[in-house]
Amino acid sequence: MNPIPVNEPLLDGKEKKYLFECIETGWISSEGPFVKQFEQQFAAHMGRKYGIAVCNGSVALDAAVAALGIGSGDEVILPTFTIISCAAAIVRAGAVPVVVDCDPHTWNMDVSQLEAKITPRTKAIMVVHIYGLPVDMEPVLALAEKYGLQIIEDAAEMHGQTYKGRPCGSFGAISTFSFYPNKHVTTGEGGMLLTDDEKLAERCSSLRNLCFQPQKRFVHEELGWNFRMTNLQAALGVAQLERLDEFVARKYHIGQRYTELLSDIPGLQLPVPKTDYAENIYWVYGLVLNDQVPFDAEEAMRRLAKYKIGTRPFFWCMHEQPVFQKMGLFDGVCCPVAERIARRGFYIPSGMALTDEQMERVAIAVREIFS
Repeated sequence: MNPIPVNEPLLDGKEKKYLFECIETGWISSEGPFVKQFEQQFAAHMGRKYGIAVCNGSVALDAAVAALGIGSGDEVILPTFTIISCAAAIVRAGAVPVVVDCDPHTWNMDVSQLEAKITPRTKAIMVVHIYGLPVDMEPVLALAEKYGLQIIEDAAEMHGQTYKGRPCGSFGAISTFSFYPNKHVTTGEGGMLLTDDEKLAERCSSLRNLCFQPQKRFVHEELGWNFRMTNLQAALGVAQLERLDEFVARKYHIGQRYTELLSDIPGLQLPVPKTDYAENIYWVYGLVLNDQVPFDAEEAMRRLAKYKIGTRPFFWCMHEQPVFQKMGLFDGVCCPVAERIARRGFYIPSGMALTDEQMERVAIAVREIFS
């Protein structure tokens, strides 16, 4: 019996053709033509004017924070239930991350808690869309306008998702994406910043490219990074983007099928299929164990591993990260919803290459561990 990986991408489009083109022409570095093509096409797809390709989604957040001038003493509000890249970008800039708990149903940040976290030092709100459903953006946009705050929109998991018909990644001053292999569009590693502000786009482009100056290339007025994406990565991205609508439909099918197979199992919270502002596109298919289940997510994953079923835990809360606690951050912070789902949540195989037969095998294994 072959293992079922938690993720396996589909690379059976024009990926090989475009990669061969890179090799045959010699354009393999960040100077190659696929980079600009990918930037322009991805930005247009997400309803943005400018795209700046980078080497991964985490550094996209670093560049976004730096481009907005967020620094020492500034506060940035973000969900505690997210990947560490979000808080790390804030901390590296010398700013202070301020966390909010998540909604128990959508697993996104609880926007009703945002206003109470705003202080005179608040500079921005970092919105992070989680697992397949977007954050409820209207209240966030209203608060940002009321208090003069910037919005950084982390749409790493939301390729092809919309909020009330508007593409995720089209909100706020800057939005960021990841192209890790488990994303709807992958370049192996890779990321993108999107914005409608020409000056911000130029700023992000400069920060990505060591802050080289047009006239005096090796004379630097400030420090940037080498965050460039290669032409090889961008070639993959162009091929993948051509199939985004197909990939979103595939994810939706995976989510629907899992729900059919698992909905009658007691003790499991399944993903919310839709809200009044979006349908779930199931970037991953998460499960949360109800409190009456006598084991936690770690044990559930161990049991599924015996059936050769790949799993991955939910995010661990930012306010409970040892690295941040050693820095003296988040003293006394309590986010009970996020703390609970971090311990009782995990996700099952959800990759693009997942077959119906594999989903049925996963469902049988889940039933077995609950029997």
